[in-house]
Amino acid sequence: MDVDTRLLRSFAAVAEEGSLTGAAERLFVSQPALTKQIKQLENRLGVPLFVRSRAGMALTAAGRALAERAPGLLAGWDTALREVRGTASRAERVLRVGFLASAANEATPRIIAGFARRRPGWRVDMRQAAWSDPTAGLAAGTVDAALLRLPFPGQERLRRAVLFAEPRWVALPSAHPLAARAVVPFRELWDEPFVAAPAETGEWRDYWLAAGERDGHPVRVGAVTDQPDEWLSAIANGYGVALAPASSARFYARPGITYRPVSGIGPSRIGVAWAPADDGNPVVRDFVWCCLESGDGAEDEVGAGGGAGARAGGAAETGGAAGGGG
Repeated sequence: MDVDTRLLRSFAAVAEEGSLTGAAERLFVSQPALTKQIKQLENRLGVPLFVRSRAGMALTAAGRALAERAPGLLAGWDTALREVRGTASRAERVLRVGFLASAANEATPRIIAGFARRRPGWRVDMRQAAWSDPTAGLAAGTVDAALLRLPFPGQERLRRAVLFAEPRWVALPSAHPLAARAVVPFRELWDEPFVAAPAETGEWRDYWLAAGERDGHPVRVGAVTDQPDEWLSAIANGYGVALAPASSARFYARPGITYRPVSGIGPSRIGVAWAPADDGNPVVRDFVWCCLESGDGAEDEVGAGGGAGARAGGAAETGGAAGGGG
């Protein structure tokens, strides 16, 4: 009997998290979709894997047996898949880099140019992702590295190095009363409807709503989008306002939208991220080195079980991950 690895990955996430909510956020899927996947797997195996209750998802005896084997099976598959893709990448001399929105802003061309000098004959294939995937394909293994924004769900399972930080501003309809202000205090935005990322992006969505910086004041969501064009249209049409990196005023200038600095909230951080399995990959390490050379050295972060700061010659030891903003 063949079992889709996607179903097995969903099962493993629920088994580890102990709840559909946590697993759905980790996998960037909705709870109904995740429930359907677990049911599919149970039907294919012909046994119940979980006992559902208010307390969460408890493994049955059969579920415990599968939970013991699933991580090894998935790790083996991931290793094989990465080796296959790595072999193809080396043969084609192409490094696949995921990104969200404006990637690393004006530093992106410098990073790519630096990599071309360091790896003559290699090409960087930049792949833009929707905001519904804050890892820009890194968690799914479809890219070798990614230029992202912190924070996002599951970042502890990936490596990361922070390149630089920039203030968070607010994007407003140009006719909005606050658009005339030089600086907008965040407190004055608390009662505004916000244009938000999909709910399954979890803490990444919460960060761009500044949910933790409202002193418990509830968030009003006026629209949900996962693409820059949809995001801009929702703001221009008056469905809500949105926090965005300051650079959005340059990269996403549009008639009908005004960007203003916001006081009372922390900055956004841009980072480079990669999988722990690629710590020893010299091509990925060179790309990370080029990213760090182009950043301002804001800080390094450690995650996924290890590593010290990522600097020239030791970039593959940094840990963590990053997520993307508007």
